[in-house]
Amino acid sequence: MRIEKCYFCSGPVYPGHGVMFVRNDCKTFRFCRSKCIKNFKKKRNPRKTRWTKAFRKSAGKELTVLFTFFLCTVQAMKKVEEIKQKRQARFIMNRLKKGKQLEKEEAINEVKKNIHLIRAPHAGKAKQMEEKMVQKLQEDVEMGDEDL
Repeated sequence: MRIEKCYFCSGPVYPGHGVMFVRNDCKTFRFCRSKCIKNFKKKRNPRKTRWTKAFRKSAGKELTVLFTFFLCTVQAMKKVEEIKQKRQARFIMNRLKKGKQLEKEEAINEVKKNIHLIRAPHAGKAKQMEEKMVQKLQEDVEMGDEDL
């Protein structure tokens, strides 16, 4: 089912309602009520008839279309701005991640180069030296026992 528009007042013409006027050149005009037909037959201009939508639009009084268009554009702009901010945040985070990764790699390389500054030269040998001292003491004790 199709809801047509009235030729004169731009109101809706529902199926089974209104009148359809067909001119000799096969141009069709649909009207919602007899008021519109009478004004059309009197050759009145819908833009000069104060109660029609055409008059309201031409006089700049029709706010619904303009307002909805304005709302749609404002909402669309907000959405675009929101998406833009998310992308910028994501880009910044990726850039920061790369920077952190580079810093980490540099730190690892620095540690590998200067490991001798961190680890004492005899750090791993402390236990070995302790074990050697214990063995020497045991040997001395055993030798001392043999001499007696």
